[in-house]
This record gives sequence, structure tokens and C-alpha cells, in this order.
Amino acid sequence: KEPALRAGTDLQFSEVEAVILFPAIDLKNGQCVRLEQGDMARATVFNLDPAAQARSFATQGFEYLHVVDLDGAFAGKPVNAAAVDRILESVSIPVQLGGGIRNTATVEGWLDKGVTRVIIGTAAVRDPPFVKQAARDYPGRIAVGLDARDGKVAVEGWAETSEVTALEIAKRFEDAGVAAIIYTDISRDGMLQGLNRDVTIALADAISIPVIASGGFASIDDVKALLEPRARKLEGAIAGRALYDGRIDAAEALRLIRAARKAA
Repeated sequence: KEPALRAGTDLQFSEVEAVILFPAIDLKNGQCVRLEQGDMARATVFNLDPAAQARSFATQGFEYLHVVDLDGAFAGKPVNAAAVDRILESVSIPVQLGGGIRNTATVEGWLDKGVTRVIIGTAAVRDPPFVKQAARDYPGRIAVGLDARDGKVAVEGWAETSEVTALEIAKRFEDAGVAAIIYTDISRDGMLQGLNRDVTIALADAISIPVIASGGFASIDDVKALLEPRARKLEGAIAGRALYDGRIDAAEALRLIRAARKAA
């Protein structure tokens, strides 16, 4: 059977004529947390109820959610499934989900439950044929997560660093129908240092697949930078800690994005 599509998902991510700001919900031990530089030992709990956090983001006007099963990324299989299920039950906006998605059964399971887009990371490095087949089977619903440390892609929940670059891996999927590349600068993740715009934009310019920036989102200046002409190939960016601790005013950020969309 065809996997369910959530409310509003007839509009594909790539068809939105302005950047998308994805608020992040990272799951560890069933709680909503933020890590520093991908270190599970440096986790700050921001909400004991991820579903309540999802509802809060939806109420604020965000159009999409970015959810990661951190424990699942390390385990290689879903771990926080109950928390994800509650999120899916709590909001009608589209959800993209990553963490521990390594086989077809897991892809199908999440899509059947109503996840709009699944993000495949480790398997994109270790099993490209699986990712390409999934992209063919589910057009527009498979993204590849590339998390880089010192220019090289990390896998297994960032616990291991490979010997290949993000660009090398991204080019493997140029003609595979992958919906997006989510590029994370691990050194900046959770550190509020600002997005690594130069590297992310260079990646976007080098491939035809839409790119989403992640890691270090810090202020309204990052929102404004995403709306600059040179960032036109970016699909959007993921914001985490800066939203949780109030460094970014969600209303102002979304106002700027809506204004840019109207002007497009």
C-alpha cells in the first residue's frame, strides 16, 4: 500500500519558493534534547515531552518539523519510536525524520506511520544501492544526511569518521531521485557559532540536489543570510538550541521568510 501522507504534504518541500526553517526535535531517552558537537554526554534536556514541543512549534507557525532519533543513530535501528509516534499524533504539519534508518523495512514503517520524509545517513556511506532504491521507490520522500567533521563524513551517530567527503557522497546520488541533502557541520552543532554558510553553499552549488544547512544556527542574522541571493540553492536550514533558549524570535524569523516568499 502507499505510505500515508500527512496534512499539507501535497506541496513538496522543494516547491516552496523560499527557504524553510526547520525547528529540530532531537530525541534521547524519550526526551527532547540538544547536543554539543554531537556528543551524547553533552546533552541538555529542553523538554520532557517531545510531543508538547512539537505542538508548540506548530502553534508558533512553523510549517515543518525536523526530528532525529539520536539513540537510534547509535543503535542502527529506531529506539525512540514511541516518542516519534506521539509527535506524529500531536501535529498535522509534515515531519522529516532521521536516526537509525538503515533498511527498507524501517523506511516503509516510518512512511506508513505518516513521516513525510526519512533521512538516511550512515547507510548513505555504507550502502548507497539501498538509498538509491529507496529514492526510486518513494520519490520525494528520501533525504540523505551528511554530517561532516573536518571535511569528512561521520557515521554511526557521529561516533565514527569515514574517509570520504560530503561532496563525494552527494555526487553518488545526483541521478537517484534523492529529495534533499542535509549537511551538518558537526564542529558547530549546538555551539551557536552561526551556520557554516560558505561550505554549505559551495556544496549546494556543486550538486543539483537541494541542500539544507544544519549546525550552529545562532541568530536572526542566520535567517537573513539564508534569504540572500547567494543562498538561493539552499532549501532551508535547521534551527535547534537558538530556538530553545530564545536567541531567535520565531515570529520574527517566520515573518522574514514569509516576506521573502511573497516577493519571490
